[in-house]
Amino acid sequence: MAQAKSGDTVRVHYTGKFADGEVFDSSVGKDALQFVLGAGQLIAGFDRAVVGMQPGEAKTATVGPEEGYGMPQDNLVFVVDRQTLPAHVDPEVGQRYQIRQGEGSPLAVTVMAVSPERITLDGNHPLAGKDLTFEIQLVEIL
Repeated sequence: MAQAKSGDTVRVHYTGKFADGEVFDSSVGKDALQFVLGAGQLIAGFDRAVVGMQPGEAKTATVGPEEGYGMPQDNLVFVVDRQTLPAHVDPEVGQRYQIRQGEGSPLAVTVMAVSPERITLDGNHPLAGKDLTFEIQLVEIL
């Protein structure tokens, strides 16, 4: 039976969990996730876990920050003056926005703190710094 290798297009079902068992994402009950192994479409640890699997096989893989979303970077947490926001925007802690950086590239940020004068934003991925456990089932190699 064929084994998944770099360059293969595969379809998988997965459930992602934190160390405490809380589910943060899942394809169960949805379409299987399709991607090309080794193409950098997913985090390296997930990609690596699928390599060598056979269709129908299931496994559990733990991915640390180094092969996941990296460690949080202090330089991606910053404060902006509330006056710089459009008047109709009323940010709340936990909300996610996409902003343009100085050179025009987009950055997804999470509102961390709000005061009448300032807003603290975090541009780190929400899963940065976390150990992630994935239950993966290889549905098929296309």
